[in-house]
Amino acid sequence: MQKVVIITGASRGIGAATARLAAKRGYRVCINYARNHDAANQLAEELTQAGASVMTFAANVADEAAVIDMFNAVNDTLGPITALVNNAGILEKQSKLEFMSAGRFERVFAVNVFGAFFCLREAIKRMAVSNGGAGGAVVNVSSRAAPLGAAFEYVDYAASKAALDAMTVGVSQEVAADNIRVNSVRPGLIDTDIHASGGEPGRIARLAARVPMQRGGQADEVANTILWLLSDEASYVTGSVVDVSGGR
Repeated sequence: MQKVVIITGASRGIGAATARLAAKRGYRVCINYARNHDAANQLAEELTQAGASVMTFAANVADEAAVIDMFNAVNDTLGPITALVNNAGILEKQSKLEFMSAGRFERVFAVNVFGAFFCLREAIKRMAVSNGGAGGAVVNVSSRAAPLGAAFEYVDYAASKAALDAMTVGVSQEVAADNIRVNSVRPGLIDTDIHASGGEPGRIARLAARVPMQRGGQADEVANTILWLLSDEASYVTGSVVDVSGGR
């Protein structure tokens, strides 16, 4: 059976690294993105030239209707979905909780929690054996911020990722009998653009000494874990949260 994966937030960072590796391993890949049209198209062109079957789809995952449209388009273009990587996520500028607005909470949770729920729900509808699907696998991209708390910086982001971990455990139990596995990866300090989005491009250099391995990680190192969890090599793994954090 042809493997088809939707990777949300795939125009850069961990999402882009996951798209490259998935394409290399024979998946048909949907590159989802919210705004970065040029980066998504450039990645799609790169993968297409390497022989992969790829499509792009612009959708803010916080928009329920857009998510449904994306899943329908993937089914029509690439075939029935067999895998989902819930990677899309945002954070805002570093701040203590007392200075965070209600609007900030709403923006972060809309993408990081509601968006993941919408995508996971639509994947289950299509993959569940009880709905006529063939099963599949989901990986939610969480964060080590969830158990660490991200004090003085991103406690809202940390809380949203803790919600994602809870979703992973609960939903994995609901869909196990439908031949769907659901797991999370929790990246630690990974060298991507997200740190600049939070206002500190050099954050990895500042915190690397706190990591037992004494360095930040690379997006490819997270992608390797994601693809393993999607693969048949992880056929008895579900409801698990895997840290990719250098021991931190």
